[in-house]
Amino acid sequence: MTRILTALTLALLMLAPAARAQDDGLAWVQIEAQPSLAQARESIRGYAAELQDVNGFSLGGNWYAIALGPYTRQDAEQVLRVLRAEGVIPRDSYIAESGDYRQQFWPVGASTLADAAPEATEPAPEPQEQPDETTEIAPAPEPQAVEPDETPREARASERALSRDQRAELQEALKWAGFYGGAIDAAFGRGTRGAMARWQEANAYEATGILTTRQRADLLRQYNEILEGLNLQLVSDVDAGIEMILPTGVVSFDKYEPPFAHYNASGDIDAKVLLISQEGDEDTLAGLYDIMQTLEIVPETGPRTLNRRAFTLIGEGALTISHTQAWLKDGRVKGFTLIWPAGDEERRTRLLGEMQESFTRLDGVLDPSAGPETEPSIDLVSGLEVRKPKLSRSGFYVDGSGTVVTTAEATQGCGKITIDEEYEAQVATVNEDLGIAVLRPTETLAPMSVAAFQQVIPRLQADVAVAGYSYGGVLGAPTLTFGQLAELQGLNGEDTLKRLALAALEGDAGGPVVDAGGAVLGMLLPNRAKGRQLPEGVSFAADAEAVQQVLQEAGVSPSATSEQDQIAPEVLTNRAANMTVLVSCWE
Repeated sequence: MTRILTALTLALLMLAPAARAQDDGLAWVQIEAQPSLAQARESIRGYAAELQDVNGFSLGGNWYAIALGPYTRQDAEQVLRVLRAEGVIPRDSYIAESGDYRQQFWPVGASTLADAAPEATEPAPEPQEQPDETTEIAPAPEPQAVEPDETPREARASERALSRDQRAELQEALKWAGFYGGAIDAAFGRGTRGAMARWQEANAYEATGILTTRQRADLLRQYNEILEGLNLQLVSDVDAGIEMILPTGVVSFDKYEPPFAHYNASGDIDAKVLLISQEGDEDTLAGLYDIMQTLEIVPETGPRTLNRRAFTLIGEGALTISHTQAWLKDGRVKGFTLIWPAGDEERRTRLLGEMQESFTRLDGVLDPSAGPETEPSIDLVSGLEVRKPKLSRSGFYVDGSGTVVTTAEATQGCGKITIDEEYEAQVATVNEDLGIAVLRPTETLAPMSVAAFQQVIPRLQADVAVAGYSYGGVLGAPTLTFGQLAELQGLNGEDTLKRLALAALEGDAGGPVVDAGGAVLGMLLPNRAKGRQLPEGVSFAADAEAVQQVLQEAGVSPSATSEQDQIAPEVLTNRAANMTVLVSCWE
């Protein structure tokens, strides 16, 4: 502060009163002063890389000022307040007048003081710009020039009547149109004026850098044109305790199924909005965050963050993009989800911004008992479909790091493969002839039990069992299906197969076939033989030797046993279940 005060004092002492009398009335935000030109140039480069409207002036007495502007006094005060509050400029920055400055050294070759003076004094426009009431005005090629527009003086006068929000909206529109890159501070400095001039030139207007009333309307029409047809309305949902702007032209209220208020598609756009409202705490918020990621409406990829008081969850799919935000405040979790078609990013982003800015918490929260009385479904959460794999089969652990053997059918055409719907896995090898696949989890697992392959040839009609997710994971745990060993080879004499007298289901394929002592005799194959459906009660398994061969080719050393014990059915069930996993193939 001492340095700047010293610079100001020196400048004021060296300025003649006559010079100050010629002050053009514009204001500047002085952010720094340096005691040498070299130091000033070095410092100003850093500011110019981050800020608009950066200028450098001599103060006299070998002091040099760095200032933002020029602005009106009101705009200068706004810029000072905004940038100082954001920590972008020093706290001791202050308002300066044009008369405080001498020769300009930055930008190189600029003469901002001279250029700004005519704009500030607003001289009368050239005669040809004034409409001649006695002469008929010839229509111009562009429609906007048919009627007389405001002169620069009149445009500046109408501009002064704009509110801060209206001025900020114009900057937003210029930024959206690609002409403005500065801060949205509602202050029309050199950067904003330059953007206005470039927009005018691109739209066949005279590039004055001052938008007339008609031009402002044209710019905002362009800006809002993309939202036409959405019929944005401020909606107050008293039951949910939320007020926000919604695209009522494409969605309308459908139902309450706590914690959601459903606003479903009602037009040509496949869109959906959910209002989130429930009592809760940090655990409730985290639970909602987890549940949302299981829903079909939330694609699996996309950025997402969770903290103690809020979360943001973005799902980016090939067909849709979903954006969910929720906040915990005063024991209530409230938020919203917007689901919008992919490929319409500009309109989605604009709409999302309107929704975020207008989101307001009202009193009240959704009654947990609200909504239609419908039969509960494991495939639905509050009326929303849970994401499901395209195919689920069984598999089993074969080593202590979590390597899994499963049927090759479970790995075909998958965008992602999971073990127990929680751990992602990669295909290590597939033997299509034997129908066996080996999976490696992307993270090391610690199985409760792993397969021990039986080395002794079993006798015919011996009791066997298969452990598997018969119903594709619906039951949440594997089941054991009992049967007998019917034959030691396939129908065509294949020595890599065993025929079983066992009524297995589709989801059991890939599961371990165990003997009465829990040793693994092989892996159950799908209930089809070269495209033919097998009779009920007939199943085939890839035998233990074939499975071990595929594992060894994949670099896995499986455990083996020659013991032929017989254990209690409940012990057998636990042992087989602990090694069995659900393998899911996702789009």
